[in-house]
Amino acid sequence: MSRLGPIALLLAAGLTACGFQLRGGRPLPDVLRSVFIEVNQDYRTLEPPIVASLRSALRARGAEVQRKARDARASLVIEQLDERRQVISVGADGKAIEYELTTTIQYTVKADGETVLPQQTLSLSRDYSFNADAVLAKEAEELKLREAIQAELAELMMLRLEASLMMPGTTSESLRPSVDQRPPSEPR
Repeated sequence: MSRLGPIALLLAAGLTACGFQLRGGRPLPDVLRSVFIEVNQDYRTLEPPIVASLRSALRARGAEVQRKARDARASLVIEQLDERRQVISVGADGKAIEYELTTTIQYTVKADGETVLPQQTLSLSRDYSFNADAVLAKEAEELKLREAIQAELAELMMLRLEASLMMPGTTSESLRPSVDQRPPSEPR
């Protein structure tokens, strides 16, 4: 047993030396230390699952998620949340047997009245089989799959936010996609 102590110490030192960090242990960009999550949604009474996932991910990284925009330094604005279901295969009887769920989000980060991160888009798709004999079970499966997709989108958003906002000298202009304004007939 006494030999395990030094081995564990060497293993821990090796992991920290290579940059390994526990999930949620990465530093959070300063602008997101105090944040409000705003969702622009039409005709919904419940908040989408992505909001709870984002709130949890932000808190795990040390952020204070505010209930009111005026109390926060920054706002993470989910401008669009679009969920679609599409038939991807049908059986011999012409009924759907496989669907694809696609969730697309568009978001920005604003702080002190300025756009810190211009509009970004993320999209995820998952497919699942459908059985007309088990409609209720398949509807429950689809609901769980939608929640899982939104949780995964929240983690992808966090990774993108960390990468974009941690770069030194990051401004909204430097993050804006470049657009070539010359007419197509001019040589480049």
